Amino acid sequence: MPIYAYRCEACGFAKDVLQKMSDAPLTQCPSCGKAEFRKQVTAAGFQLKGSGWYVTDFRGGSGGTAAPATSGAAKSEAKSEAAPAAPAPAAGSGSSE
Repeated sequence: MPIYAYRCEACGFAKDVLQKMSDAPLTQCPSCGKAEFRKQVTAAGFQLKGSGWYVTDFRGGSGGTAAPATSGAAKSEAKSEAAPAAPAPAAGSGSSE
């Protein structure tokens, strides 16, 4: 269940509330009792940790298993292979007779 931040516009009381997404928003302030309790817009509360994933992690074949990890030398070779080739000379850029 998500945690929602609420703040009373009348008295300034703030509270984080654990609610289901289907629950109706709270409107009555638990501190002053007025109907000025509003849900606030807040940043998402999660962090991405770890080394992450790469598109090459899933190229091992069928079944959804990850490909075996490669050594540093193999990774540098893969990067050099992925580098774009030098552009070909433009057609018609020679001496014409």
